[in-house]
Amino acid sequence: MKLYYHPKSPNATAVLAVADELGINLDLQEINLPGGEQRQPAFLRINPNGKVPTLEDGDFILWESGAIMQYLAAKKSGNNLWPADDRMRADITRWQLWRFGEWGKGAGLLIWERLVKKFIGAGDANPAKIKEGLEFFNIGAAVLNGHLENRDYLVGTKPTLADFSVAVPMVYATPAGLPLDAYPAIRQWYGRIEKIESWKKSLP
Repeated sequence: MKLYYHPKSPNATAVLAVADELGINLDLQEINLPGGEQRQPAFLRINPNGKVPTLEDGDFILWESGAIMQYLAAKKSGNNLWPADDRMRADITRWQLWRFGEWGKGAGLLIWERLVKKFIGAGDANPAKIKEGLEFFNIGAAVLNGHLENRDYLVGTKPTLADFSVAVPMVYATPAGLPLDAYPAIRQWYGRIEKIESWKKSLP
């Protein structure tokens, strides 16, 4: 399987960590994001959204990191990341979707404005968007912090795909200025994620 990625993509970090945790070897092909390779016709034929990561498994092309993570985990039976229990899978999927919805509205927007735009040459940060991002971040962070106050991980008692997905914005928490001081449960939870060997190996 081939993974089109960029080492500084936090979504790619999560996919790489999952693959490593499962013992799945991926053929890595770096896409030059600052050079605009993701917008070239050759890559747009693979992923019309022009984004990484994208997985190629023979004639099957899959984009969206959450879907890629589930696909990889389904290839290895009996793993803790994607348990066979239907309710746990539904709960994991719920948090993965929340990460791209509610969590992404705040954390994702701040990372985009403060880091990604400059990295890909898309202009300067928009103060109005940063203000909006901070408002959404605090809404999402309150939900996440409340859920984690009496839990080590998002679903069950061990790390799952939910944790790997929701942890994605935390990769750039400091340079993106994510205001985490008021959310100790999130900081403690991510401290546990940071100690996972596969996560450490996959960081930019």
